[in-house]
Amino acid sequence: MGRTSRKRSKLARRAVAASAALVLGAGGVTLVNVYASAGEGSEQPPAATQDAQSGPRMSTIDCPDVATSLQDVPEGAREAVDRELAALDTQITEAYRKFAEDPGAAQETVLGPLEEQRRGTLAAISGAIQEAGGQPPEGLDSNAPCTLRADEQPPDQGGTASPSEDPGQEEEDGGQDGGQGEEPGEEPGNGGQAGNGPSPDDFVPIEDVEPNVSKVRNQRGASRGQFETKCGTNENGKFNPDNVIVAPGVSNGAHHMHDYVGNQATDAFSSDEDLANGQTTCRNQRDKSTYYWPVLRVQNGQEEEDAQADGGGNDQNVGEIQTPDQVTLKFVGNPTAKVVAMPRFLRIITGDAKAFTNGNANANASWSCTGFENRQLKDKYPLCPEGSKVVRTFKFQSCWDGANIDSANHRTHVAFAGADGRCPGGFRAIPQLVQRIVYDVPPEPNFAVDSFPEQLHKPVTDHGDFINVFADREMRRLVNCLNRGDRCR
Repeated sequence: MGRTSRKRSKLARRAVAASAALVLGAGGVTLVNVYASAGEGSEQPPAATQDAQSGPRMSTIDCPDVATSLQDVPEGAREAVDRELAALDTQITEAYRKFAEDPGAAQETVLGPLEEQRRGTLAAISGAIQEAGGQPPEGLDSNAPCTLRADEQPPDQGGTASPSEDPGQEEEDGGQDGGQGEEPGEEPGNGGQAGNGPSPDDFVPIEDVEPNVSKVRNQRGASRGQFETKCGTNENGKFNPDNVIVAPGVSNGAHHMHDYVGNQATDAFSSDEDLANGQTTCRNQRDKSTYYWPVLRVQNGQEEEDAQADGGGNDQNVGEIQTPDQVTLKFVGNPTAKVVAMPRFLRIITGDAKAFTNGNANANASWSCTGFENRQLKDKYPLCPEGSKVVRTFKFQSCWDGANIDSANHRTHVAFAGADGRCPGGFRAIPQLVQRIVYDVPPEPNFAVDSFPEQLHKPVTDHGDFINVFADREMRRLVNCLNRGDRCR
């Protein structure tokens, strides 16, 4: 979907926020109505969040993440395996819709059929791996059953994260609160995007967060430089719900909408040749890299053009897409060593789009506010004071295995440096991409990133994707810049 986002004036958006605050009052009782998009009116969503006996509300379908167990897939099977993994995501999305329509009979009409579908898909994955000469993981079939999670029972992940300077180096202590804070007798629903999250307690005033950022000190031999590439803010409105890294060849493989800057040829069907020949929004035309992330939406009564489309309303992502005020893309060096060039077409994913159900082991986005960026959040959205703007930061993996541009689970070919800044054994330091995205949104709990339906738009699910399409000569210039300690563009 290519179109310019209808970004409202700051004055108009502030007026919407003020009206929402008046309706919300204390406790956010009417949160669902406030957040409903213009296309939905003020009706409550289907009673998908309360069981037939008025017991604990079941809000999300929790399925094992099959991709994490697929770390040794033969090259000849990867295309088929990625296609089947995308099918698993589609099955969960369809089950979520059925659950919304008939939560009282979820086991019979949703979970049972979903398990059977997943068994067939898991068998297809095993078959593809065997046909390519590989050995499927033992017990892969055990990933077939899914469960329903009550709002009161999120994964046991601890409290609010306290990220280090590099979120990939922090301990896994950032959870999220899945509760909705509703009182008995309220209408069912999670609030947020058409009753599908986020919830009021997914937000926290940034002023209530203690400073929590620490830096790894540079040592002798560090690569201290910085290289910035300016690629715009997606003001031309390139969006699609594809993910060419995780689900190549599959339309709507992400089930949520992505912002794209840089390479304009990127969609589910892009080959490396397509990317090499594509146009770019980057000022440096020798950088044709692809940079993408889930869009941020505000529930302000404005219906988007994708309200009835895949990745948008069909996948329970509603509200007005926000064009960032600013996007900064920088590559930085390593505090302990010189960096080597990234291979062309290297693919890196940071963060986990399914962290709400997977747990936060791979969660890696940070949220903050301008003027408060020494305070970072992983599992909460920040409420910024007047005059301050919301900031999303992604710090990508900065160590490479020296051989592969991708891996079966799209993670193990790259790694984060340790707490001391050093790469794991067998990995080499490469330029680290740091993305900083700034938005001017109202200081109210009415914004969220797009997500898979079952992830409830939780902030911990935020993630970023990158494909290196720098010209080889320009990548060498980037590396030399970092290793010399210069600041370059």
